[in-house]
Amino acid sequence: MADQTEKEKAPSSLENLTCPLCLDIFDEATILTSCGHTFCRKCLKNYDLSHQDLHHMICPLCRKITKLSANRVDDFLTNVTVNGLVDNYHAECGGMNAVLEMRPKCTASKFHQESDAVSFCRTCNNYMCTDCDCSHALLTSVFEGHEIVSIQDIINGKVSIGHLSEKCSTHKQENKDMFCEDCKVHVCLKCVIVGHQHHDIKNQADFEQQLRLKVNDLVQRCAAKKTELEKNIQNVEVQRHEVYTAVQKLQEDVRQAYSIKAKRLEENHQNLIEEINAVKRSFDDDLSVMKSKDRQRIKSICSSISLVSNDRLGRLETDSLSAHTLLCEELDAMLKEATDHTSAAAITTKAHEKMFKPADDTRLDIGSISESDPKVQIIQCVDLQGKMWGVTQYSDDSVAIVYGDTRGIDIIDSAGKHEQYAHIPSNMKCCDLVFQQDRSLCISTGVNEAHLYSPNGSRKSTIRVKDNTSYSLKLNRSPSDEILIACCEKPIHIYDRTGSTLKYTVSTKHNVTRQVSATKSGLIITSSCNYSIDPSVVTVYDRDGNAGRSLQAPYDVHLYAAVDEQDRVYVASVDRKIYSNVVIRLYDLDGLNLKERVKFNVLNMTLETDWCYLVSLSPDMLTFACHKKLYFIKVSL
Repeated sequence: MADQTEKEKAPSSLENLTCPLCLDIFDEATILTSCGHTFCRKCLKNYDLSHQDLHHMICPLCRKITKLSANRVDDFLTNVTVNGLVDNYHAECGGMNAVLEMRPKCTASKFHQESDAVSFCRTCNNYMCTDCDCSHALLTSVFEGHEIVSIQDIINGKVSIGHLSEKCSTHKQENKDMFCEDCKVHVCLKCVIVGHQHHDIKNQADFEQQLRLKVNDLVQRCAAKKTELEKNIQNVEVQRHEVYTAVQKLQEDVRQAYSIKAKRLEENHQNLIEEINAVKRSFDDDLSVMKSKDRQRIKSICSSISLVSNDRLGRLETDSLSAHTLLCEELDAMLKEATDHTSAAAITTKAHEKMFKPADDTRLDIGSISESDPKVQIIQCVDLQGKMWGVTQYSDDSVAIVYGDTRGIDIIDSAGKHEQYAHIPSNMKCCDLVFQQDRSLCISTGVNEAHLYSPNGSRKSTIRVKDNTSYSLKLNRSPSDEILIACCEKPIHIYDRTGSTLKYTVSTKHNVTRQVSATKSGLIITSSCNYSIDPSVVTVYDRDGNAGRSLQAPYDVHLYAAVDEQDRVYVASVDRKIYSNVVIRLYDLDGLNLKERVKFNVLNMTLETDWCYLVSLSPDMLTFACHKKLYFIKVSL
């Protein structure tokens, strides 16, 4: 009696031993902790291959999220209970594959429910024992035209019988031969009438056929996408060859220049070769990343299609149908992702833009590698609300401007956007300004006073310069937040960041200092110019007042200097005879002297006066102000 009971339980137990993804008996059953659903470990690994960019796993059945550790699926817990049931079943069945080898019982007659089925009637949708099969054959007036297939042909996979409808648990005599798309459940006709009237209902055969068509379409599209990605990988290799060719040309140019120079330049030559190799490695790495991404996509697609294109789709249970429907949707979205056909060619273009610039024959080096010719370009011109009196950096792409009166402070960015700075008294006269690193603000209000305000607008201190009587105080700050004050005809005053202590005074050699800047090493850069005083000069001082050799402009040319965060000095030359032409040069510091590095292309600007300001916002961005115009300038080295 016990044996009979176990046999009766075996078929129902088998339903719980089938993986919803591979449709086979569980192989190392593994549980998702967030929802408790169980799958084969190898199926979860294949599923995870399609989602390598995620740090979690979405359950294919219920979509709940399970977090992944460093070992991903390998760290998931084994479902010991299910694995034990699988082991018991294999022991009872002699290790045969349960899905293929289990012979179903007769469903055509309630008197033969314990008899093994020998055939299946597709018309009646019933398994039949030997007696029922004979009745079908003899009662031709009743069963004429019915389509009968043998159980052995079904087991051997020669024929497929599709889904065998289950009986409805509510309406016992009705088959659950319909599928509700809205509820994702199988229902009978009476269930549709009672509880699913306005839902999207499909009969089982149509639903299975639709799923098969979708899978077939995905298989074809997978093949096409795989071919496309393989061609893209081939293109990457073609572009890699082009990159190598461009790099080899650079090497040849360097070798030719090196052969002209003396052996004493060997160290410089080696540095250049290393730089080129770094360029090659960079481009090679970029191309390899593209190739790797395409290979990963192929791997993900193949993994996903292996899960959804299962030849057991005709015998799916509810959970399995839901899982495979969701997998199909994910794979469909994956195939719709655009393939990157252009990035590899763009890298080749960048490689060809690399140029070798031989040094002048009088210099003891070979040359340098650069992207292209150094140049400056105006990217934005802004009309100001009045005549500019002072300009300072506000951020990497914006400046603050004052107008010498009570119009307040304008904040203007490289996109041309204006806004008013709010944290100062509305009636304050502003002649010049500078923001400190913590957003404290120092404002020059005339010839002998400057006020320091906290970021919230409260006054912190006042700086008074008693011996200045001619021009308004010009302000700037050092990289360490010291406050620099130029009194035009008097020394440069250097205060601490609070404005309470005068740390240094640096006497200048030239009158009318219009701009002052400082380097990280503590050097002071001054621009001295005035419409009635020539020549215009840029001079470097140390804190003891020692000066280097000044840059001196021709008559009627004014110079304006600015120091960037790399301690490079930009100098703008404005010819008062041709106000529209501005020339910018880049200098390196050589002690207290300036060594020209680059002369940029001429910029055409609308200038109306010689009252100008040059400010460095970042290593590749300058701003130049003159009268009622503000220009943002992009620097390409």
